Amino acid sequence: MDSQLISITDKALQQIRSIKTSENPSSDSGLRVAVIGGGCSGLSYKIEFSAPKEKDNVLVYDDVKVFIDPKSSIYLKGITLDFQDGLNGKGFIFENPNAKNTCGCGESFSV
Repeated sequence: MDSQLISITDKALQQIRSIKTSENPSSDSGLRVAVIGGGCSGLSYKIEFSAPKEKDNVLVYDDVKVFIDPKSSIYLKGITLDFQDGLNGKGFIFENPNAKNTCGCGESFSV
């Protein structure tokens, strides 16, 4: 699977590198991006550092590895992961063109 599954902005990549350096996970770990049931709109995004699993899609952005399980990849195809640190809050932002509805916090969606 190529890196066109999702896009990650330069600002998000910088933040991922910074967090990985401070948390110091194992060298084979990468950023896991997943979709789980829950949240006010039915589905929620989940990101964490973890080791790869057998059926993961493995994407590489320079020195950052991203793991996406096959079930989540259906919902994540075409998203852009960004990082914002403005006056309206700080954190990772998911821009999902597949989402039909999103909640006010931007952390859950429905398709």
